[in-house]
Amino acid sequence: MGRYLNLGNAGFQSVRKGLYVDKSGLIAFMNKTLGTKDKLTCVSRPRRFGKSFATQMLCAYYDKSCNSQKLFLDLEIAGEPDFETHLNRYNVIYIDITWFISTAKNIQDSVKYLQKEIIDELSHAFPDINTENCSLPIVLSDISDKSGEKFIILIDEWDAFFREATEAHNLQEEYVQLLRGLFKSSQTDKMIEAAYMTGILPIKKYGTQSALTDFREYTMINPKKLAKYVGFTETEVRILCQNYNMDFEEMRRWYDGYYFQKEHSIYSPNSVIEAIRNEEFGTYWTETETYENLKSYINMNMDGLKNMIIAMLAGERCNISIRRFQNDMTGMKSADDVMTLLVHLGYLAFDSAKSEVYIPNREVTDEFKNAVEGGHGGIIAEMLKESEELLKATLTGDSELVAQRLDKVHASNTSILEYNNENALSCVITLAYFSAQKEYDFIREMPSGKGFADILFLPRRTTDKSPLIVELKWNKTAKGAIEQIKERNYPDALKSFHVPILLVGISYNKETKHHQCLIERYHHK
Repeated sequence: MGRYLNLGNAGFQSVRKGLYVDKSGLIAFMNKTLGTKDKLTCVSRPRRFGKSFATQMLCAYYDKSCNSQKLFLDLEIAGEPDFETHLNRYNVIYIDITWFISTAKNIQDSVKYLQKEIIDELSHAFPDINTENCSLPIVLSDISDKSGEKFIILIDEWDAFFREATEAHNLQEEYVQLLRGLFKSSQTDKMIEAAYMTGILPIKKYGTQSALTDFREYTMINPKKLAKYVGFTETEVRILCQNYNMDFEEMRRWYDGYYFQKEHSIYSPNSVIEAIRNEEFGTYWTETETYENLKSYINMNMDGLKNMIIAMLAGERCNISIRRFQNDMTGMKSADDVMTLLVHLGYLAFDSAKSEVYIPNREVTDEFKNAVEGGHGGIIAEMLKESEELLKATLTGDSELVAQRLDKVHASNTSILEYNNENALSCVITLAYFSAQKEYDFIREMPSGKGFADILFLPRRTTDKSPLIVELKWNKTAKGAIEQIKERNYPDALKSFHVPILLVGISYNKETKHHQCLIERYHHK
């Protein structure tokens, strides 16, 4: 076993000893690509979404230097008819790009260093091959010519040069040329049985073309048939919650939210595992991307980006175009580019059917808030502070202050709102109260009594706050809104609460362009 050639199965052994969710179906997918024109696969997803686990699993399965049968017998792949056919039958080259960046004396020499290290191991395994002054693609081609051997190449963090050496364009070009020599040449079919690359970013574009057009790509924008391997599925999380006595609904609130056409509910895997290990829900996102990076993207404020972030913090969605993003960290030219990058980083989820982005869950919402708190987030930090003051005013019954705050929120967000109906008024309410998501669930048009309450603020079990029933009126009175709440018996849906219910009537006068608010306490008899 070597450092790069036929690394063995130690990595996957350690994965299996921990809390493990069976994702070995990915192997069955890869087996179908071996030796075909579909043999080049690139999977991109955020940090802490199991990328390295996947490459270690593939290494353990294909690597001919070890016997991994026991590691897979209880997994899904063992039921496949070709399980034994491909098990531990191939020479595997495992390349962790971050390893070469961290161990090279100079990052500018990383690509040369990478080739030298791997060629040194190949020269010991295949001593009849002349490796002097040869590139890695030439050495692999010569080995295939003389021995008939083919290789499976696994590349982890393939995009690290584009993320960690953002201005080193010569280095990046040298690296792309190496990948082209391996995977986009006349020699590829004879020397490569399959390749699996994984990273955060999709393959770099030059204009509209991918730098490596022969790869089949599976991304956070469109993971296609590999959607269930992006993270944990709802079924998998339900089973974990049952096995480890965790509250599934709370797990969903914290870590669900990534939406794909083939999987409508994908959870952040590292966060789920950490919550189970710690027996506590919370934010486990801070080890992924730094707050400073997130702040820098927001503070670019291209095309009103900050206002869009505010809207998404309030639970709204924003329409974007993903077509011009160049799949790097430096080529942002619009708010669309920044938000597309945030999708790949995991900070936003993307609904491809509607071309909409949104903040997926409470954990990421908290990460956005952490990134803009402390006086560095400008307008967003100010909105957060005022939102908290608005909730306090509502709970204390200060209806005049509530109306004033709503006027200000409306005036501050006219660029993203067409303020002409109750739906727009509802958007202002969720924008204004977005900080309340720490302690409340927002439910729009919840069936209650003889109709639908416009917005219900339901306090979570971890808080003793009063529930709020909010009724909205356009060009009518706040008093009329309160009367409707009572006439239609909306409070009946909240009989299980043993604290006073706050009835909140909010109206907007189109002529005066001002809001009106009326707040009453309601006790069940």
